Amino acid sequence: MNDHPSLTLATFAAQLDFDSIPHEVVERTVNLYVDWLGSALAGKGARPVETIARFARAAAGATNEGLCEVLIDRGRTTPYFAAMINGAASHFAEQDDVHNGSVFHPATVVFPAALALAQAKRASGRDFIAAAVAGYEVGIRIGEFLGRSHYKVFHTTGTVGTLAAAATAGRLLGLSPSQMLDAFGSAGTQASGLWEFLRDAADSKQLHTAMAAANGLMAAQLAADGFKGATHILEGAQGMAAGMSSDADPARLVDRLGSRWATAETSFKYHAACRHTHPAADALLAVVQAHRLAPRDIAKVVAHVHQGAIDVLGPVIAPCTVHQAKFNMGTVLGLVAHHGYAGVTEFEQGFDANEIVVFREKVTMTLDAEVDAAYPARWIGKVTVTTTDGRVFDGRVDEPKGDPGNTLSRGEIATKLHRLAAFSGAASGEEAAQLLRRAWRVAEETQIGPLFDATSRTTVAA
Repeated sequence: MNDHPSLTLATFAAQLDFDSIPHEVVERTVNLYVDWLGSALAGKGARPVETIARFARAAAGATNEGLCEVLIDRGRTTPYFAAMINGAASHFAEQDDVHNGSVFHPATVVFPAALALAQAKRASGRDFIAAAVAGYEVGIRIGEFLGRSHYKVFHTTGTVGTLAAAATAGRLLGLSPSQMLDAFGSAGTQASGLWEFLRDAADSKQLHTAMAAANGLMAAQLAADGFKGATHILEGAQGMAAGMSSDADPARLVDRLGSRWATAETSFKYHAACRHTHPAADALLAVVQAHRLAPRDIAKVVAHVHQGAIDVLGPVIAPCTVHQAKFNMGTVLGLVAHHGYAGVTEFEQGFDANEIVVFREKVTMTLDAEVDAAYPARWIGKVTVTTTDGRVFDGRVDEPKGDPGNTLSRGEIATKLHRLAAFSGAASGEEAAQLLRRAWRVAEETQIGPLFDATSRTTVAA
């Protein structure tokens, strides 16, 4: 029995070496990084993101100073504020990755911290990848440790993400195991993020990832300078589990460390919506295609879901913004039925179109015992579709598009990045192509420098 799993996990993160990471995990991490770049670019122009960016620039006291790149405008700032803005930007389009078992979006908190510190320190691509893997492995295990009860109230990416970012930053800073444990303590005491924002379309989701990335980075920098953190912040009597979970399992913190690579279990997001909608969306799409149904042919859709989907999606009944619509099952299924895909453009151009609103009212969710028992390790998609002429069709997918067994190819990831960059206007087609050429080879970089040419910078006033 491990009597100090936090220290074991911190030691693993501090001592993780690039050469100990299997080649296929390195390749997967590169794919996850490229996928994240698309989501980060997609945040340009989004009101919540731009608001956070203005705050960060004002707080930094100067524009375009520092080594760390802000991807939405290519300005420069300090590591803390670059991580903050890039963390906010990459969680807006709802296309950043997700790990099923921990119900955690690692990329949006790990890569902002990794890129900021790697650029500031001119770290190698090997160290960049090792730091990212450290963040993924730590964050995923802490998410699994805190369990389903945590996710019912807390946005895991905001809470767990703070520690994932701390692990990432700590690895790039070369923290010792005891310093990494201090970083965990300082990160854990700042961990926050509540789901209440969904009820009234508040902007908190981007704040969660902004602060998780920035505060995790700060926790690591403080630890490097001797700042002490609670050494049992996860499993202690007044630690995270005590205050944030009723089903915490400390064994999950050290589950097969060094042999089970949870990074490789992470899924890509195909649709630009809450991941809880994806299984049902794919199942509906399968029914529509198999039976050649038009939206007008469908009288009713029942989505058979796990409890987590009801907890997150249930409060959103009549979405009033694009972002809130991404957390409404009926809207997502309506877009899929009409367009075959629920992407950023489909949401922007028609989440509240009359035909989508009409379809939305045809959709209900019901708790399904099989789906709920499999969750969160597996996200099964099941729908029952009733047609206007009385036929009933059942649809099912066991691995939604983007899961490890049904993953996106590098070509699909590249297409996704181009689509997201074009959507926000953050990069031209040629700029996106150049970005991709370098990003695929990030592990070979001797120093992580700017991703965009300095001559292409723009300045955003504070």
